[in-house]
Amino acid sequence: MLRLATDQNFNEDIVRGIVLRHPEIDVMSVRDVDLAGAPDPEILEWAASEGRFFLTHDAKTVTGFAWSRVEQGLPMPGVCIVQQEAPVGIVIDDILCVILCGREDEWTNKAVFVPL
Repeated sequence: MLRLATDQNFNEDIVRGIVLRHPEIDVMSVRDVDLAGAPDPEILEWAASEGRFFLTHDAKTVTGFAWSRVEQGLPMPGVCIVQQEAPVGIVIDDILCVILCGREDEWTNKAVFVPL
C-alpha cells in the first residue's frame, strides 16, 4: 500500500477521512518532519527518499518541480494534486481509489489530479 505525504497546507479533513476509513494507511505531513515552509524541491526530495506519494493542493509549483525530477531521472513516487474547492467526500473516495485499487508502483513518475 502506498505511503502518503501531505503538503503543509493540505486539508486536514481529507487526511482525517482517509485515516478514519483505513487506519492502516501511513500518512505524514511535512510539518511532522520540520519541512513546513521548505522549498518544493526539498519536500519532493524528502517524499521520494521516504517512498511517499505526495498529496498537495499546489498545482502551480509542485507539478513543475515533480516533472523536473522525472526529467532529471530522479526518483518521484508520484504526486496527487487535489482541487481545493472539491467536495471533501469525493476527494477522499478518489484518493482511496488511487491508493487502494492500483499497484504501489503505478504512480511512480506520474501525477494524478483529483477529483478524477
